[in-house]
This record gives sequence, C-alpha cells and structure tokens, in this order.
Amino acid sequence: MTVKERFLNYVSYWTTSEEDVETFPSTKRQFELAKVLEQELKDLHLSKVKVDENCYVYGLLPATKGYESKKAIGFISHMDTAPDAPGKDVKPQIIENYDGNDIILPGTGEILSVKDFPDLKTLTGRTLITTDGTTLLGADDKAGIAEILTAMEEIINENIPHGDIWIAFTPDEEVGRGTDFFDLDYFKADYAYTLDGDYEGEVAYENFNAAAAVFQITGVNVHPGSAKDIMVNAAAVACEIQGMLPEAETPWHTEDREGFYNLMHISGNIGSAELSYIVRDHDKTLFRERIDTLKSIEKKMNEKYHSDTVKLTVTDSYYNMLEVIEKHRYVVDIAEKAIQSIGLELVSNPVRGGTDGAQLSFKGLPCPNLGTGGYGFHGPFEHISVEGMENAIKIIKEIVKNPIDV
Repeated sequence: MTVKERFLNYVSYWTTSEEDVETFPSTKRQFELAKVLEQELKDLHLSKVKVDENCYVYGLLPATKGYESKKAIGFISHMDTAPDAPGKDVKPQIIENYDGNDIILPGTGEILSVKDFPDLKTLTGRTLITTDGTTLLGADDKAGIAEILTAMEEIINENIPHGDIWIAFTPDEEVGRGTDFFDLDYFKADYAYTLDGDYEGEVAYENFNAAAAVFQITGVNVHPGSAKDIMVNAAAVACEIQGMLPEAETPWHTEDREGFYNLMHISGNIGSAELSYIVRDHDKTLFRERIDTLKSIEKKMNEKYHSDTVKLTVTDSYYNMLEVIEKHRYVVDIAEKAIQSIGLELVSNPVRGGTDGAQLSFKGLPCPNLGTGGYGFHGPFEHISVEGMENAIKIIKEIVKNPIDV
C-alpha cells in the first residue's frame, strides 16, 4: 500500500480528542483507528503488537540476524486530531502537479493563499492534498502514521538490515496527554523519533518550557448604591490582572525563542472571576521568572484588596527537551545525516509548542521530532504533499540504516 493510500484511509476516521475530559483517552472514537493500525502491524508480521486499554498501539519489528546487538530505535506518531476545528467527515482535495498558485477550497469557497502560506511555492509540481474547507485534514498526525507504516513495509520488502524497531501510535497528544500512559516498560527502544513536524527536512529538539496558570478571584458583591469601600468587583480585578502583564509578550507579538503569556479564557462577574493562561519560554530561567511575575501579581492584588481575593494555581506541563538531547547528541546527528543524505536542506527550528517527544525525553527516552511534510495544521488550511510524505519515508529508512552499537 502506498503512503498516499494509507493517508487517505486514516483521515477518514474521526479521531478528534477533547479538552477538559477526565476519561482516557478523551474520546473512545480513537480506538477505531487504533484497531485498524493494530491489524496493519499484524499484517506486516510485526511482533509484540497490541492496543492496550488506554488506546496506545505498539509493535516491534525484530532485529535482523546479526543486528541484535544494535540499540533499539523507536518511531512514534499520534492518532488524534486537534479539537480546534472539525475532524469528522474529512473530504480531501487532491491536486496533481500543483501550479504554485492560490487554491479554492470547494466546500466553503475560502482561499488557501500563497501569501498566508508561502511554503506552497516550494510544493510546486507536487501532488498536493488539502481540505475542502469544512474540516481540518488530519495530516497532524496521520501523515506521520502513514509514513512510519509505509517505511516499515519497505524496510521488510527491501530486506534492509536493522536492529529492533519499535512502533507506537498514541492518543490525546493534541490535548497534552499523549504520554500519560505510554508504557516504556513495554516499548523498549533506546532512543526514538516522533514524526509530528512540518517540513520533511527538519529535526527539532528544542521546545517550550510550559505551564498552565489560573487566577481564581473572589469578589465582594454588595448593592452598588452602598458599595463604597466595601465592594470588590472580581471581574474588574481580572481585567486589572491582565493589564499588569507585558503587552508585547503575547503569541501575536513573539517568534523564535521568545516566550509569552497567553490568556486562554476569562469569565466572571462581581462575585467571582477566573483567568486561565498558558505560559511559555524556551529558556528555563526566563520561564521561572514568568511564573514569579504571576506570583507577584497575586501578592499585589491580595495586598491591594483582601488577603484571599486572588488565588493563583500553576501547573507545569512540559519542559524543553534540549537539556536531555544535549546528553544524547547522537540521536540528532543520525537524523541530520539521514536528511542530508537524500538531498534535502537541513532545518532545525525551535518548536513553539510541545511534542510527545519532549515528555518522553524527560522520562528517559531521547526523542527529537521529525517533519512529516505537512503545513497549516489545526484548521481548514491544512495541506500536505505526497512527495513530502515520501521524503519522510526515505529519512526513516536512512535512520534505520545507521544503527548504533549498544
């Protein structure tokens, strides 16, 4: 089966995850694709194949004879799609020999424009797959799944010698829980790669340090006619807190390694209010300083009003994998060599987000991120080229061809 055929099959499955759901996985529909992938792994005659109770799919392509002493490698992608846009009833649009110009999305009439997505020009002449405008596409990260499985099939058919190759497909990555129940006692790789980026010639090993921060505000609600020196308007305090944060340190003012505070939700009235933020920075010292800034705001508000007016709760989400990868630089070196060996320009940009690989790295599995060839993730402008996916397959195979002795 070709990578294109696999990809178009996978995007037909509705696997959108959901935020703020206590069950795991957050949506049972992810099991439908998991069962399909389990069968595909069995059809390829991998061993250790299973879907566990938490919707993780695992499989092992055992080492070829004479390569049993090589370090075991892993490849990982996620099955869910982002809740930012509809993921049901995806209708892909296939454009052969793409001409490099703007594209009309037939379901809505919206324009996938070269101005907004300049990468489109680099895809001229390729077979392009877009949405019809009514849903996201699902290249994030069903392209990664298709690439891994197609690469495994080709490795088997071409008799490429290799050490143990572990495969895993995870649920709920898009809601930040993709590694919550990842079984590293079962998945016995020494190092791994997530395939979850865009440009296929990229290897990423820097990401944000991340936290969630929530201000809960308790006001004093009395009749406004007799409110002098008594009322504390919680909604107004919430606005005041937002106004104390640096105006330029938001996602729409920052790039590269610049961090930010992002107000995700605000609600309230006179009696109570709530502000929820995500806090991001590549530099851990600056990241901690951002948390300290929020704590100082909490202190100032409680000094200005009542001592129990504002309560701040901060929960760390993930950290920059760079501090782990620096100790295992060979993982990046192998990927960079593989990318260059197929004639692609090597790119390594700091990820302005997180990956399953970041959390796995801190759990003991060095795991940088590779590109899939897709762009415009999480919305109706998502697109990918068949040739980009084919390049990702070549990179996987080149990585496998360079095993490391234990």
